[in-house]
Amino acid sequence: MRTTTQLTTADRKAALPAQQGRSIARSLPSEAPDLRAAYRLCRRTTRVHDTGIYALIRLMPAVLRPAGWALWAAASVLDDLADQRDAQPAEREARVEAWTRALRDDLAAGASTDPVRHALVDTALRWHLDLSSLQGAMTSTRDDARGRRFADWDQWRAWCTEAVVPWVDQLRHLFEQAGAPMTLRLDRHKDYAQFVDGARLTDILTDLSTDLPQGDLLLPHEALVAFPGVEDDLRQGRWSPATAALIGEMTALARQWLTQPTMTRGMHPGAAVVLGTAACLMRAQLDAVDAAGPALLKRAPRPTLVARARILAPARLRAHLAWSLTPLTAPGPRRPSALLSAVSPAAESTALRPPLPHPGGARPPQIPADRMPAHVAVIMDGNGRWANQRGLPRPDGHRAGGPAVHEMIYGALEIGLPHLTLYAFSTENWKRDTDEITTILDAIRHNLDEGPLRDLDVRQRWLGHPDKLPDELVHALRREEHRTRNRTGLTLTVCINYGGRDEITRTAAALAQAARAGDIDPRFIGEDDFARHLPHPDMPDVDLLWRTGGEHRTSNFLPWHATYAELHFTPHYWPDADRRDLWQAITAYSRRQRRHGATPLTVQTRAVV
Repeated sequence: MRTTTQLTTADRKAALPAQQGRSIARSLPSEAPDLRAAYRLCRRTTRVHDTGIYALIRLMPAVLRPAGWALWAAASVLDDLADQRDAQPAEREARVEAWTRALRDDLAAGASTDPVRHALVDTALRWHLDLSSLQGAMTSTRDDARGRRFADWDQWRAWCTEAVVPWVDQLRHLFEQAGAPMTLRLDRHKDYAQFVDGARLTDILTDLSTDLPQGDLLLPHEALVAFPGVEDDLRQGRWSPATAALIGEMTALARQWLTQPTMTRGMHPGAAVVLGTAACLMRAQLDAVDAAGPALLKRAPRPTLVARARILAPARLRAHLAWSLTPLTAPGPRRPSALLSAVSPAAESTALRPPLPHPGGARPPQIPADRMPAHVAVIMDGNGRWANQRGLPRPDGHRAGGPAVHEMIYGALEIGLPHLTLYAFSTENWKRDTDEITTILDAIRHNLDEGPLRDLDVRQRWLGHPDKLPDELVHALRREEHRTRNRTGLTLTVCINYGGRDEITRTAAALAQAARAGDIDPRFIGEDDFARHLPHPDMPDVDLLWRTGGEHRTSNFLPWHATYAELHFTPHYWPDADRRDLWQAITAYSRRQRRHGATPLTVQTRAVV
């Protein structure tokens, strides 16, 4: 889907006005001329493709603008490649795939001969962005080359989420890196999702005059069937009563989705200005769509200059004030490109590093191989009580528990533990205060995006259900599963939105479905059949289940896998734990005699004698 006309080769080589060049030079002091030129091109690309996005990026602090241009220009170039009508769909797909593949190579090299990719690579390295999360969006853009049809709104929303959200997440990450987080409250998640849908629907309505001649009608069939004959009218460029009624309903729906007055509550004021202004500009765009009438099918409508000025003039003042009062973090030093996960698995393996040593120099005990547990599961309890004990809000305890997670993973790697499973968020935890829930889930996502575990030999897996979880967290979890799938060290399973009874219920449902399909005979279902239908059939039984915080219960944690687990309870709260506690738990386990219902070996020996 296009937003405006494509850039020609001449456009891309054109120089920007001197004022724009000076602005970029101030944002990127002492950088090479070719890099400044690349960012200037990204700025021009953004301005040509979408003046609204260009205006929004100008509301960002100056230090973030070059990164914003690079991200938007990359998305625009990919969109251009998918929409070029001088080639067949297969050729357009190949062009998008070639550009994406070249980006992976450029990330590994740390630079590019293509100016847009050169700026994007620099942005990724400078701001520590993980561009692998864009893979799904780039694949979606590639598939757009063959055209899209959506049966219903659910299919349409899934496309929006896949194509748009990863790019938005990169911008959110930039704000977070700069010290002005665009915090998304968990209890407003539906509002955020609808806002993205409203933005996408606004774009589709604006671009009808460009998309329809190319054969693209990007509204779901579910919306079209309510207006008999409207699909034929649109495809033939006819403005009919049905067309007018459809457009009126779609603009009203988009306006409803974009109007989320509580969405920016709790955000940094500068980020809130950017998001609030985006909503205002898109509502003005919808006004222009409504006013266009039959001309909507001939050219893309635009808000008047007066309407835009009424929105942008006060927004610029508010943004300037908000950023002037905020100490922002400048871009960090460029990370070695090998640390970025967008490179191939073979290249990535060279970037793995050993775990950080214990600050006190502690080393793991020597445990005989036949006494080592294969799988340790941990209930990380006591974060809230740790905070209350110190007169702090409960969410602060969850933030303090993050370093303990890192310590356990370091300790597991050092002692040679094959499997470690951590209970991070249960299905029962939804009963807690919204701020506490938001803190827990934000901390998990931050660790996935920024944590010190990315370059360790750790295969990451997620156990739980996506219901209620923020889409960006689900994307991050699945991204890390895919990114680390070939690692052979510690297998780390994090249980998020997990409940043991829920897992067993869903597994039983899967067995019932298999029986109904004739894939299994219900009369002969055994434990092995049940285990094969678990979410992770290859997860070994838990040998040692450890809980901190002084409680002596397993709390619906891995009931199938922990049937024969040795239990270990410690009184201290989770934020006070470090890797030595894990080693002590494993040492205690190694001294226990596990019989699994059998007679002790020593007694058997005496009987034989």
